[in-house]
Amino acid sequence: MTPPSKTAVPPHLGGKPAPPNPLAVQALGWLHTARFLTTAPELHFLPALDVPEIAFVGRSNAGKSTCINTLTQQNQLAFASKKPGRTQHINLFALGKQGITDAVLTDLPGYGYAAVPKQDKIRWQQVMANYLVTRENLKAIVLMCDPRHGLTELDQVLLEVIRPRVEEGLKFLVILTKADKLTRSEGAKALSIMKLQAGGGEVRLFSATKRTGIEDVATLLWSWAHPDAVTDPA
Repeated sequence: MTPPSKTAVPPHLGGKPAPPNPLAVQALGWLHTARFLTTAPELHFLPALDVPEIAFVGRSNAGKSTCINTLTQQNQLAFASKKPGRTQHINLFALGKQGITDAVLTDLPGYGYAAVPKQDKIRWQQVMANYLVTRENLKAIVLMCDPRHGLTELDQVLLEVIRPRVEEGLKFLVILTKADKLTRSEGAKALSIMKLQAGGGEVRLFSATKRTGIEDVATLLWSWAHPDAVTDPA
């Protein structure tokens, strides 16, 4: 007779905490090296780079700054304005241990906030579209989405803009932020729906408050920036 399998006891019920995932530890350590590189009001001010670039995009108030600060374990790396949509620069952060840059994290301005003048909205939509289409070293795009509201019209436009590059191999991740505000069933439903809408991209639930999805997202980003390290059997 086969003995019953042992079920791990959660830490809050007296069980031992799960051992740390070595790859997640490595990924979070790498993200913690994030440091300000430069800021640019227009594309032509961006430096030409030959390292992988991972861009974070999303509607204002979707939790983009909080997500970046949580992943990098730095409280004020990404500026979270009290007036969403007011920060209208492309901000680059260098990643890499011992001061050697092996990837760049790009924080694109939030879009869709009503208080921003219409002409500024149009201008920044064009700037971001041009960036997403033409930036040569862009390796991956991370879209922030509040699952309580789903994809907005501008999110849908962005998906159409990047679709050709995704089909060519550009990595794509949708992060469902503020997952702590959903019940378990609501989270599962939101995840299922977004997987259908993401067009082959990855989807993850994320909560800075409940620490949900942090290790998973960090590991995914690290693997995208270091594909040789992941695939190399050595």
